[in-house]
Amino acid sequence: MLLINEQEIQSIYKMQDALADVEQILKAKEEKQIENPHRTVIEFPKHGASVLYMPSSDLVNEMSTIKTVSIFPENPTVGKPTTQGVILVTDAQNGEHLAMMNASYLTRLRTGALSGLATDRLARNDATTLTVIGTGAMAFEQVIGVLAVRSIKKMMLVNPTTSKAEAFKERLLEFGIDPTIQIEIVEDVATAVRQADIICCSTRSTTPVFDGNDVRPGTHVNGVGSYLPHMREMDHTFITRCAKIVTDDEAGVKEEAGEIIFANEQDDWSYEDLHGELMDVVIGNVPGREHADEITFFKSVGAAYFDLAVAQGVYRKAVEQQVGVEVLL
Repeated sequence: MLLINEQEIQSIYKMQDALADVEQILKAKEEKQIENPHRTVIEFPKHGASVLYMPSSDLVNEMSTIKTVSIFPENPTVGKPTTQGVILVTDAQNGEHLAMMNASYLTRLRTGALSGLATDRLARNDATTLTVIGTGAMAFEQVIGVLAVRSIKKMMLVNPTTSKAEAFKERLLEFGIDPTIQIEIVEDVATAVRQADIICCSTRSTTPVFDGNDVRPGTHVNGVGSYLPHMREMDHTFITRCAKIVTDDEAGVKEEAGEIIFANEQDDWSYEDLHGELMDVVIGNVPGREHADEITFFKSVGAAYFDLAVAQGVYRKAVEQQVGVEVLL
């Protein structure tokens, strides 16, 4: 078995790789080549914690993966990360376990790739201003995903703790993004929203993070933060103003996306108003942006077949480039 740590993955597998592999898995799913069983969640009430098991299989390439993610909110008090994850890759021809790899970076990267693909299909081609609400761990790859598909000239960062937004800015510059991009730390979220062509939200908020009335016509929004029913990054005004709402996985969104679940409980919106899945837009089954003044929204909660896509990609590259440590179990 090949063991691959996060630093090794980062050295060989980038956003462009993830964009290509995630797009390919969307096409494979549409062609019924992917098995994606419902995830299993085991709760540990004593610690307010849970462990998630997320399996998926590629029936054509004959490869299977399962991602195990543990979420223990009390961990920071003992110096351990809240979320920890690994992905096991298995050969579906003979059952051999091929690789075990860190899942943290890959989860962020595949989510950023999803937003990148959605932005490419739903944002205006002339979009140049990006507002980022929430500058936590997940936000970085959201920005990289958008930068891969649009020529951003101005970026506004909004975070309750200004110092974290400053650190986020420095990290982007150290990463090597275009130094001519104007990056501002903005404390007033309304100001940042009103100027945006594209908005990326990745917070754990249980209340809307901006006023839907402040979103100007023609804006595209990516929402990846509210992934539990009690979380709501978007208000109902925003949902009803959207011309198109596209999901990464409709079944998952209906179970987990707080703002979508809340909207379905109101009298003026229902699940039938969803435009389709990102798969449908990528394949061309439903249109992406059609008019300059449309407000569009991509809602992502994640699914195991996206992890399958990037894990397969990493494994192939690791074998080609002889990265990782081979161990005999």
